[in-house]
Amino acid sequence: MKLLFFGADGKVGRALLPELEAAGHEVLGTRRFRDGFDAAIDFTEPQAVVVNAVGCLEHGLPVVIGTTGADLTPVDWKARERGVPAFFAANFAIGAVLMMRFAEEAARHLPQAEIVELHADTKKDAPSGTARATAERMGGDVPIHSVRLPGLVAHQEVLLGGAGQWLTIRHDTTSREAFAPGVLLALEKLSSLPPGLTVGLDALLEPT
Repeated sequence: MKLLFFGADGKVGRALLPELEAAGHEVLGTRRFRDGFDAAIDFTEPQAVVVNAVGCLEHGLPVVIGTTGADLTPVDWKARERGVPAFFAANFAIGAVLMMRFAEEAARHLPQAEIVELHADTKKDAPSGTARATAERMGGDVPIHSVRLPGLVAHQEVLLGGAGQWLTIRHDTTSREAFAPGVLLALEKLSSLPPGLTVGLDALLEPT
């Protein structure tokens, strides 16, 4: 595929670019829409992602979004209006998706829980999109504690307690290359998605 990549010069973008090219994709880093591409990817900032995505969808270009912290309702509206698929995941690491799936199951049996998410001090949003998505899957009222420190990448613990026991489900991303398989999966499935915004990598994985 020929891909427009918004945010290719960022931390995630620099990790993803060689993985995308190794998978056979032709990638152009950009800050604005250009014609002649098959899809766009956005790993930028909350204040930029909606403008980027809506601009692409207006021209009929499907979009894969990894930027968190923005209201993507306008993206969904534009994708439906133009009959084009768009995809968003709060986290593209397969292990993180499984962590959320396991936490949802565990919360049915151990309903008292809290989430601790840890990211680099450069991350703009707190709590993280992954933590918010996890809490929603667990019932929506799970307390979230955010840590922002240099040296971290992306880490999350879900702690669940019951009488005489507690359970910890933890996922650690030590390198941003961990996002590449999820992004490649989203690109592979993009053309088969319905018009509008599909949310969550879990929707693309084979059912359990």
